[in-house]
Amino acid sequence: MYSYSLLEPGCYYLIQEEAESALSLIRIHVESDHCMFLSVFGTEEEQVWKKKNDPIHDIVELLSDEAVRQWEASYNKDAYNYEEEDEE
Repeated sequence: MYSYSLLEPGCYYLIQEEAESALSLIRIHVESDHCMFLSVFGTEEEQVWKKKNDPIHDIVELLSDEAVRQWEASYNKDAYNYEEEDEE
């Protein structure tokens, strides 16, 4: 069993929070004395705070810079955040 305290700001990780849960891609933004501020990427990006001692079942992988570039090229968050313009 791991915890968020092992993760480094600025890095992307594939993690599994619980034994039977799906993998999640996260990016650590800020580390405070007791917490971590991070983004969780799914259909939409969610930003959350986690306690450093919150459990992580498995840290599957620290993504390389190349893997992050490839993922960013295929992940289009704007595809889920658009509004149709009103026709006049």
